[in-house]
Amino acid sequence: MPAHRHLVPPRADRGHLKLTERELRHWGEELGRSISPPLLVTLTGELGVGKTTLAQAICLGYGVREEITSPTYALIHEYRAPKSAVFHIDLYRLDSPDQLTNLGWDEIVSSRSLILVEWPERAGERLPDDHLPIDLDYALADPGRRILLAG
Repeated sequence: MPAHRHLVPPRADRGHLKLTERELRHWGEELGRSISPPLLVTLTGELGVGKTTLAQAICLGYGVREEITSPTYALIHEYRAPKSAVFHIDLYRLDSPDQLTNLGWDEIVSSRSLILVEWPERAGERLPDDHLPIDLDYALADPGRRILLAG
């Protein structure tokens, strides 16, 4: 399934849409501090672009104190934070949205939690409309930065 791609605004190079990893982490922590559950956040972008890095920063800002690792092979990691549970979900290895049932998808998305979903396009029509989309992309002329589009 192809990832959803945003049209990069023509002035992105001059704005603050291009972030270093440090700036991306800072932005993610600030977002995490401002979140109130329930909220589903989708993280879209190519392999290696920084989706898990951003998820880790959001979790840290949200109050998760345990080590936050990639759920690529486990598919779901659940963490505890003062405000709510946090579900970090990676759908990269799913072949079909039908496989979400075995993951407890319906229960998770209806919980009063923070839910971070990498590769959300693999959820198909089972992805709720009411979510915060965040897209990361490589800055072609600057390999040390990422383009961030949110909302």
